[in-house]
Amino acid sequence: RVPARRLSMASAPACLESTDDPIFQYVVLRRDLQEKGGWPLGSLVAQGCHASVAAIAQHMHDEDTQAYVAPDAIGAMHKAVLEVKGEPQLLTLAQRLSDAGVAHSLWIEQPENIPTALASKPARKSVLAPHFKKCQLSTWRVPAPTPPGES
Repeated sequence: RVPARRLSMASAPACLESTDDPIFQYVVLRRDLQEKGGWPLGSLVAQGCHASVAAIAQHMHDEDTQAYVAPDAIGAMHKAVLEVKGEPQLLTLAQRLSDAGVAHSLWIEQPENIPTALASKPARKSVLAPHFKKCQLSTWRVPAPTPPGES
């Protein structure tokens, strides 16, 4: 196994050097898909990846997005994976971001038509952070076993 190459901020491009206010991306997942829906970790990670790539692809013209994915910046990316309780909270967050003019992508899994994740367009953390304060850091919890007689 080859270890991943890590860039220090010293080798990061000038556009990302602001360690006080880095270019950042938030990804938000739905907790209920794991706890109530029984979705495996890999499926939840895939939903967040879909939302992240969609947000980047939809905003490739943006200066912060271009800096975030520049070949010499790949090792200096900043991202946080957060969670909300369920679909109503995810849709509320998406609406609040839209109302505030914060560019993002709401991933809707097809063909089920289920909103599963959201990702912000890469932007300065100081711009994004206030909009994600109510979300908590996502954690994986081993699903509780189903009691006998319940299926």
